[in-house]
Amino acid sequence: MTSEYQIRVLPQVAANEQQLKAWLADEYGFDVRTCNSVRILKRSIDARQRTIFVNLKVRVYINEMPTDDEYVHTEYGDVSQRPQVIVVGAGPGGLFAALRLIELGFRPVVLERGKNVHDRKKDLAAISRTQQVDPESNYCFGEGGAGAYSDGKLYTRSKKRGNIDKILNVFCQHGASTAILADAHPHIGTDRLPKVIEAMRNTIISCGGEVHFQTKMTQLIVHGDCVVGAVAGEREYRGPVILATGHSARDVYRYLAEAKIEIEAKGIAVGVRLEHPSELIDQIQYHSRQGRGKYLPAAEYSFVIQVEGRGVYSFCMCPGGFVIPAATDREQIVVNGMSPANRGTQWSNSGMVVEVRSDDVEGADDVLRMMHFQEQLERMCWQQGNMKQTAPAQRMADFVNKRLSYDLPKSSYAPGLISSPLHFWLPKMIANRLQEGFKVFGKQAHGFLTNEAVLIATETRTSSPVRILRDNMTLQHVRLQGLFPCGEGAGYAGGIVSAGVDGERCAEMAAEYLSAKSC
Repeated sequence: MTSEYQIRVLPQVAANEQQLKAWLADEYGFDVRTCNSVRILKRSIDARQRTIFVNLKVRVYINEMPTDDEYVHTEYGDVSQRPQVIVVGAGPGGLFAALRLIELGFRPVVLERGKNVHDRKKDLAAISRTQQVDPESNYCFGEGGAGAYSDGKLYTRSKKRGNIDKILNVFCQHGASTAILADAHPHIGTDRLPKVIEAMRNTIISCGGEVHFQTKMTQLIVHGDCVVGAVAGEREYRGPVILATGHSARDVYRYLAEAKIEIEAKGIAVGVRLEHPSELIDQIQYHSRQGRGKYLPAAEYSFVIQVEGRGVYSFCMCPGGFVIPAATDREQIVVNGMSPANRGTQWSNSGMVVEVRSDDVEGADDVLRMMHFQEQLERMCWQQGNMKQTAPAQRMADFVNKRLSYDLPKSSYAPGLISSPLHFWLPKMIANRLQEGFKVFGKQAHGFLTNEAVLIATETRTSSPVRILRDNMTLQHVRLQGLFPCGEGAGYAGGIVSAGVDGERCAEMAAEYLSAKSC
């Protein structure tokens, strides 16, 4: 017999299967000796009160053992002789598009400008050592996209766009922990995600698809109003194109603008990485000087407020993580955050950003004006950082009170920090709103506004500065048949899971298009 229960228990009970079995037996009146297994289906932490509870949905197996798998398997067949679709980009949008194409009986040919996930790691390590960024192999470009080495968080609010559970199950099938199916804020970990990505690539190849690295698309092949392929290097790849290049492929945006392929400027969010000691965040969020204790994970937080008509909010919170250099070219400083699977470092960080709408930036006739705004700020940051990857930084309370920071706390940011008056040189529409937001967040969470925390500039790549216009029904470009703008880089997703969902949807539409091909 199996039964499912929604329960609320103390952290030490949730963390120990034997204690959990005993609690369930006592609460629901069965003999604990008959309980062979307890499977946790959903898990979340309620830290709103002094006493912390864990909310669980569990399936209890009485006098029987689980016979069902913990995740749903997807079957992938041989597509080596099937019609092909060109997938530009091997981030989550491109990878899930390719896998879904195989499910549907079509052959994906994936073109990735960067290196495979293993070789890419060497170039990331070199950034801190040499203070130089490889424009084709960095934290944004390469197999796995921007998420591969910047955390692997799988939480999304985009519940209506597609089958989120399918995305999580595919990750599990390729080696991710099944805990991601249960956790309210699932997270693979930047130390584990690369192996999962490699397994996904191996599935694509074993089924007859192709994956080409260091193969940058330079133009689309257009016949009339139909896209019939893509050019990379000296080679042409024929087929409809799923364009999933990620939010930092600025050369692609420039090409689209020059080729008069319809795009528009899109609002973004800009700010800093805010880094606290993880022990302090644990103490604040868990209402205890002891912090997380033995049974709780590194604490998370989420803040949002409106200041002068624009949102100010935390973004991509990384408990027990690192701040990383995420620029994609020389003469830029961009920062992002990541966490290992155990979230075990001594720091916790998040983006703290301000909403910037397209009409906040001058140049209404320039569809690339938001990208130019990003570039200008990133270059300014590089100049403030001594023209290296050394990031300008300021203590949090000093920033709010418009004071210089004469020294800086120890930080996870490996290339190093340099004290800089962010309050002085950041755009006023960003700095002023951040200052007001921090004052409010400090009142909401006592101890949060502190000089133990440091602001590291600048966080600019929260989302794409461009939207590639597409039809809402067919997901094809508004004018060009056979072109499917996809994922975060096209302006239709915001994170790994939503990009994966959009990739699957684009694959389905590309399959329909091929089945009724008119070009």
